[in-house]
Amino acid sequence: FICGGAFAGLEDIIDHRLNARTMGFGAQPAVRKELRQWELLKSVQSEDLMKFGLIPEFIGRLPVVAPLQELDEDALVAILTQPKNALVKQYERLLMMDGVTLKFTESALRAVASKSREQKAGARGLRTILERSMLDVMYELPSVDNVREVVVNEESIAKNEQPVLVYESDDEAPKKEAS
Repeated sequence: FICGGAFAGLEDIIDHRLNARTMGFGAQPAVRKELRQWELLKSVQSEDLMKFGLIPEFIGRLPVVAPLQELDEDALVAILTQPKNALVKQYERLLMMDGVTLKFTESALRAVASKSREQKAGARGLRTILERSMLDVMYELPSVDNVREVVVNEESIAKNEQPVLVYESDDEAPKKEAS
């Protein structure tokens, strides 16, 4: 089996086990280790998972438990842009079918990553955030004439504003937002 999840609160169980205090007259005062969440999760044991609420029969089917570090902003931006089927590339191909170029500014990509981290959604949250930003423009674009480029900037993500539409004709507004 391969399992994944946030397991919120597991680090508290591990911390309690690692920093158990002894009682009695001869007990030495326990020196509390201030460990970061990652350091605590590296010390996870089967007993911690049972106290967390997983049944022993299930834990027995997981011979290796390996905690993963939280993804930072750079890693999330890389997930958005680098894989063969990266989300950004998927949206670019969708708009290219209408003959429109899609561009994401670096600040927009960072805003997507930042928002996903704030929501504690990790890589799973990236699609939701992009979809929310792109939905209206993707729906309206086929009925709008002379659009050659869509630019997703930081405001499109952070303030939920529509991406900027860039038109082919110089006579039309060069940067008009989708309604």
